[in-house]
Formats: sequence, C-alpha cells, structure tokens
Amino acid sequence: MATATDIAELRFLIVEDHSFQRWALGNVLQELGARHVLAASDGQAALDLMRQHEIDVAISDLEMPGMDGMEFIRHLGEAKRAVSLIVASGLDRPLIRSVEMMARAYGVRLLGSVEKPVTLEVLRPLVDAHLAGPAHPRLGSPAARHFPVADILAALQNGQVEPFFQPKVELRSGKVRGAEALARWRHPTEGIVGALEFIPALEKAGDVAELTAAMAARAAAACRSWRAHGFDVGVSLNLSQESLGDVRLADRITEIVRAESLNPRDVILEITESAMAVDLGRALENLSRLRMKGFGLSIDDFGTGYSSLQQLTRIAFTELKIDKSFVSAAGGADRAVLESSLEMAAKLRIPAVAEGVETQAEWDLLQELGCQLAQGYHVARPMEGPDFLGWLRARQHAI
Repeated sequence: MATATDIAELRFLIVEDHSFQRWALGNVLQELGARHVLAASDGQAALDLMRQHEIDVAISDLEMPGMDGMEFIRHLGEAKRAVSLIVASGLDRPLIRSVEMMARAYGVRLLGSVEKPVTLEVLRPLVDAHLAGPAHPRLGSPAARHFPVADILAALQNGQVEPFFQPKVELRSGKVRGAEALARWRHPTEGIVGALEFIPALEKAGDVAELTAAMAARAAAACRSWRAHGFDVGVSLNLSQESLGDVRLADRITEIVRAESLNPRDVILEITESAMAVDLGRALENLSRLRMKGFGLSIDDFGTGYSSLQQLTRIAFTELKIDKSFVSAAGGADRAVLESSLEMAAKLRIPAVAEGVETQAEWDLLQELGCQLAQGYHVARPMEGPDFLGWLRARQHAI
C-alpha cells in the first residue's frame, strides 16, 4: 500500500460540475493524504488547468455542461498526457463500461471507475494502483520516461532486464499453481522501470525478440529453482505480436527452455487476441508448433477483443485468462460476461484465471462462481526472483 508521503507528492485534478461533489471529493483526497488538489467545473476548465500545472491523477465525472467527461477523455488521449484517470459517475454500469473501453482505445491510462459519492475505501486502491503500476511516471516527473532503443538493448545485454513474478493461486485451496513473469528494467540511475516504459519502443523498432529470449531464459531458470526446492509451480510468459510473426519462434523458445533444464510443459505462453490479428497464418503455425512441443497456451485478456470465441476454436488453448475489468466491476453485464467466460472454460475443460483480483469481495465472488485460479494484488504484487521464492515458502507454511 502507498505511504502518506507517496500520496502527498501526487497532484490530483477533480473534474466535476457540482460544487458539493467537488468539495466532498476534495475532503476524501485530503483524508487519503493528498496535499496538491485542483478542481474544475468541466472538461475545458480542466484542460486549461492542465496547461498551467502538471497533473498525476484526474478524477472526472461524465455528465457536465460545456465539455463533458467523454470529450475530456478524448483530449487526454489525443494529447498523450501522462495522466492516470479515474471515472466517477452515477450512470448505469453498461454505459460506464463503454466509456472505460473508449478511454483505453484513446490510450488513456484508466485506473478504474467508481460510483458517486466517492469514498476513501474505493479510492485508496486506485491511487495505490497508480503508484505501483508499471506505466506511471516517477513521482515529481512531468511525463513518462522515454529511453533510447540502444540503451534498452544494452540493458538486455547487461542483464539489467529481469522477470518479476506475480503468483496464480487456486481459489479453492489457496495453493500456488503458477506465476506470470513480468519484465522490469533495473536501471542503474532510474530504479525499477516498468514494462510499458520500454517494451513499446522495442516493439516499434522490431527488436522485441531479444527481450523474449532474455525473459524466457531467466524465467525458466527461476522456475527450475522453484521446482528444485519442492514447489510444483509453473511459469507464464507473454508473447508479443512481433514474436508470433517469426516462424522460428517455437524452436527458439524450446531451445532456451531446455537449455535451462526445464520441461516445456512447465511453461505457459500468454497471447492476447490483438497479437494474432496481423499475420494470422504465422501466428497459428507458431502456436500449433508450441503446443506440439508441450507448452501451454493461454488466451490473455479474454473478453476484450472482437473475436474471443472464434480464437478459442482456432487454437488449442490450455488456459483462459479473464480480463480484470470484468472482475473488478462484476455487476450487470460485466457479471454476465464473467459467468459466461467461466462457463466457457468449464465446457472446454481448461482452467480459468481471473486477473486483477484486488479485494476479498472479488475473491469471494470468484469462489462462488467456481473460478479455479486468481491473480492480482489481493494475492500478491509482482516480486523479484529471490523474494518470490521466500514468498512461496511463507505461503506453504500459511495454508
């Protein structure tokens, strides 16, 4: 959880036309520890303030006279501002869901949506997510950091890019069944740099293959270590769109994993639907070959693409990961999607993993609905290798 000092350094902007709601939300932010809070009565006033002040987190209503919240979100995205967004609204959940998808489509970093009146309990985890997330700028930094591709490649060569591990836990028993490897750059002067601050540059330059190889080797070595210590825990790796376009991918990944004395069956490769969209033929060839070699395949962020069901019929997936947006707002249409996804996984006889589980209430709901696995801050944050092994030991003694 973020400390009061962390929150005190953040700069908040409230975008709300109702004066009492502005005052009430300002009080909640002060209770949270915020010292720098600005307020605007509509989107245009907010944009005017943002030209004069650096903002870390904007909390915006949707229904406002003048420039409404949706237009404000569009301007945030088009300006590519390094601002995290929280939507605060009393509108129906299906409409909020559409706005959330719109915000992400515009490239806005959406922390979540909350109902009005906003309370300390619902706001705190969203602010924590801003501070802990891989894409947020450093405190006091006016914008996200940008690193030259040459520096990133040099970091890969020097072993500065390493996996942090976030566990996947069985809801019924509490046992750890796997861990997702998430790339982090241990920068000599900038500290820990999150994936979204350097991976897009590698992808744009066509150099992501080196990252994939480095992550596969270090994650496989870590998994072998866990198993040597008696933990029946596998590891998951993310594959990019560029990787799926390389027809040599399956052979390369297999060589790397076996060189670390790990069996491919202990590795799950996670693929988003969008990663398969550009060159479907090559993607299907790679994924089919990877399954033949024994790797597991997970369809990531299930439910957020345009053809989720079609992808399930094309590829022999062994795991279905339900996008966190359906977990964190499991009411109305979102709950229907969550239940349907779990039912689909059960009919396909593959495990379902709920991503982004952050509260006990979400955990309890997933147990009630029969979800097998959960991943998220409620279980644990991503940890570096040695810390993860220690966490595994402590978890084993706790259950």
